[in-house]
Amino acid sequence: MQHLLGEGGFSYVYLVQDTSTSQLYALKKIRCPFGQESVSLALKEVEAYTLFSPHPNIIHSVDHSVVSAKDKSDPGAKTVYILLPYYRRGNLQDAINANLVNHTKFPARRLMVLFLGVATALKAMHQYRVKGAPGGVASQRKAKGVRREAAEADQDAAKKNKQRRRKEESERDQEDVEQEPLMEGEVTRSQEGVGEGELRAYAHRDIKPGNIMIADDGKTPILMDLGSLAPAPTPITSRSLALAVQDTAAEHSTMPYRAPELFDVKTGSVIDTKVDIWSLGCTLYACLTGKSPFEARSEETGGSLSICVLGGDWRFPDEGAKRDGKGKGKVNGAAEAPAEGAISDGVKDVVRRCLKVEPAERPDIDELIIMVEELLGRMPPDDERDDL
Repeated sequence: MQHLLGEGGFSYVYLVQDTSTSQLYALKKIRCPFGQESVSLALKEVEAYTLFSPHPNIIHSVDHSVVSAKDKSDPGAKTVYILLPYYRRGNLQDAINANLVNHTKFPARRLMVLFLGVATALKAMHQYRVKGAPGGVASQRKAKGVRREAAEADQDAAKKNKQRRRKEESERDQEDVEQEPLMEGEVTRSQEGVGEGELRAYAHRDIKPGNIMIADDGKTPILMDLGSLAPAPTPITSRSLALAVQDTAAEHSTMPYRAPELFDVKTGSVIDTKVDIWSLGCTLYACLTGKSPFEARSEETGGSLSICVLGGDWRFPDEGAKRDGKGKGKVNGAAEAPAEGAISDGVKDVVRRCLKVEPAERPDIDELIIMVEELLGRMPPDDERDDL
């Protein structure tokens, strides 16, 4: 183990090295204290990686392990280890931070190639067909195996906690711990009843620069962290479901990149893959300016970030007019040929199309890919000296 790469909540990511081959990996360690973070939830991303593997723009897990923690006060606690590929260039957020420090910008064409790669990864999720993705039946079988392993580990944790509490706690406390953790949002279970070759779409729900690794070639984006993955569409049929989806989004979908329909989930609405289109727009804007559009706008106005999101209140740095909440706004001095360092109209249009408050007004993933491919066809090559 070499050093800590990052942390969050109950998870830590370390840079590790295979002593026999000198190969570097990222090792994700997730603490699963019983009753707080179940093994099922921790292994949900492994299940998802397995399902979409192999895909050139979606990370895969090299291996994983579930270990009983040495904690006498919580005998049911587990630790999940997930071994992942290591990308020396880091993620898109690292590149954004480097640009801010060095007063540089992404090469325009290279950035849109990266954006197209992320869209291609999302297409595999948004249009996933049961047993029809690369890897086929084998991927399905492995994913279900991960789910079974997680369920067995959670049952073991529940059993150990139940035995201990019977000896140490009152009957009232015992009733609390006998409730096994819910296996919420399981990936393969959502496919039950869906025939072979039929569509079983998923939304990532946490697209952001920090979840997009950059491969060593500097050109290929790798989408990671599928712990937020959810079946789509999700009809909101009750108030309790609306609150549950909203709470899950608050926990797993990063606020500056979260779609407005996840801030205020309404009964009778449908949460679909368009949440990822919104987040992609925020991500592209962040690459262009240094931060998400609503983070920038809330800092500029001193207002609430959530209110900015729900009102569609954002603008490009060179725009003087406030937006009207529908993705419209006047551009001061916009021209076909942008000044050096300025954002081109074509790239701006991609952001604007993604950041429509009404999900139905956003393009689907196929429309977005066509839009970006056409834009790339018109873009001049980058300066050869430019690099990410």
